[in-house]
Amino acid sequence: MRINTLRTAILLVHALFFALSTAFSQQADSTRQITAFSGTVGLTSNGFSIIPSFSLNSPAFIMNYYVRKNRFSFDPDIRLVPDGSKGGMLFWFRYYAIEKKKFSLRTGIHPALNFIRRDIVEDGKASQITEMLRFMAGEIAPTWQINPDWSVGAVLLHGSALQKTGPQRTDVIFLNTVISNIKISKNFRLGLVPMIFYLNTDGYTGSYFSATGILSNQKWPWSFQSTINKTIQSNLPGNRDFMWNVTLNYSFSKKLRPA
Repeated sequence: MRINTLRTAILLVHALFFALSTAFSQQADSTRQITAFSGTVGLTSNGFSIIPSFSLNSPAFIMNYYVRKNRFSFDPDIRLVPDGSKGGMLFWFRYYAIEKKKFSLRTGIHPALNFIRRDIVEDGKASQITEMLRFMAGEIAPTWQINPDWSVGAVLLHGSALQKTGPQRTDVIFLNTVISNIKISKNFRLGLVPMIFYLNTDGYTGSYFSATGILSNQKWPWSFQSTINKTIQSNLPGNRDFMWNVTLNYSFSKKLRPA
C-alpha cells in the first residue's frame, strides 16, 4: 500500500470522527442529553501496540479519539510511524452495559488495519512493501472502583484475522489497577497504571508485566507519559525481554449540553 493511500485513510478517520461528533451533538440537542467528545494526540519514542509486548520499534504518532452519547461510544485509535509505512488503526465501537458507583462493565468490538513491512522479490530484485492486515476483535472489561482515585479491572480481548497470512488468532487477559491524582505539587499530578497480562497468539504464549506513568498539570493540556514492558516468560517469535518509551501528549475534551 502506498504512503499517500495511508494518509488518505488518516484523513478519512478524522472526517468520520468529527462527523460522528457533529451528529451526536445534534442528537443531544433534540433529546436533551449530554454528548462528550475528547481526544489525545501524541508523539512517542517507540510506538507500542494496545498489547504492550508488540511495538513498532520506531518513533510514532499516537491519535486517540472518543465520542460518546449515552451508553455508546466510538473510539478510533491510530498509531503510525511518521512516513505511514508501519502502524495500525483500530475503530472501537463500545457499549457501557453497567455503570454503577462501584462496578462498571464495558463491551466493545473493532475492525483493525495493521500495516507491516514485508520483504519481496520481483524479477530478481529484493524490495520492501507495506502490507495491510485486517482483523476483527472484541472485548469485555469489568472495573471495580475502590475509591475515586483507585480502581482495579480486567480486560478480555479476542482478535481474529480476516486473511490467511499473518497471525490468525489472538487472546489476551489483562489485569490492571489505575491509581490517579497522586499529588506531586499544587498543580502537578501523577497517574500510575501497572498491569500483568497473558497473551496467546496462534499457540505461542507469554506473560508480561507492564506499567505506565503519566505526569500532568491541571492547568495545561500537555502531559508526559512513559510505559515499560517486561517479559515474565514467552515463547513468541521475536519477543523482546524489555521495552520502554516516552510520550508527549496533547489532550482536549468538550461536553455539549443542550441549551
